[in-house]
Amino acid sequence: MNNILELVNVSKSYPAPDGVEPEMVLDSVSFSVMPGELIAVVGPSGSGKTTLLNIIGLLDEPTAGRVLFNGEDIFQFNDERQSRYRRDNIGIVFQEHNLLKQCTARENVLLGVLASGKIADVDRKRADELLAAVGLERYADYFPGQMSGGQCQRVALARAFMNTPSVILADEPTGSLDSKNAQMVIGLLCQLSSSHGTAIILVTHDMDIAGEMQRRIELKR
Repeated sequence: MNNILELVNVSKSYPAPDGVEPEMVLDSVSFSVMPGELIAVVGPSGSGKTTLLNIIGLLDEPTAGRVLFNGEDIFQFNDERQSRYRRDNIGIVFQEHNLLKQCTARENVLLGVLASGKIADVDRKRADELLAAVGLERYADYFPGQMSGGQCQRVALARAFMNTPSVILADEPTGSLDSKNAQMVIGLLCQLSSSHGTAIILVTHDMDIAGEMQRRIELKR
């Protein structure tokens, strides 16, 4: 099985005032990701974990190195291909659910489809199937303010899987949840990954959660 994603000597530094060395956030990071693989990214605060996810998701650009998706450098894509890459292949789950409060659970799950045009009946059916997969089928017409934080984060999981992405980038997805809801969210994330063949790259400070992934990548200093 071929790698779906490969980082080759990815570095990121930020400019500094004259006479001061640029701040190096990532220094020659290399690893590959197989389809359906579960990877935890760990390390102390400030070690570049979120920056790493942002680069893979095309929300930031490396200073050096390459990010290959199916063998092609995503930073060589034109704007249209980069937009398609983000839309079709990347799902994102944040620490906060970031649901739109004026939209129902179903409408929030369908947000990713809006970027590609009109919502069809098949899209609504898939959204309802994903809500059922995270145990929220009866909450499809509820608004975020009518649900708990754990339920909202489960809606966010469903939303991330809506376009059947190749990779989910999860940045501390349980950071705002209690331990019971955190375990439920991680269990659902792994379950959805298995059923959809989606790779997960998960940033966490929780070593118990990291231990539930298949592989751990540690960023130091």
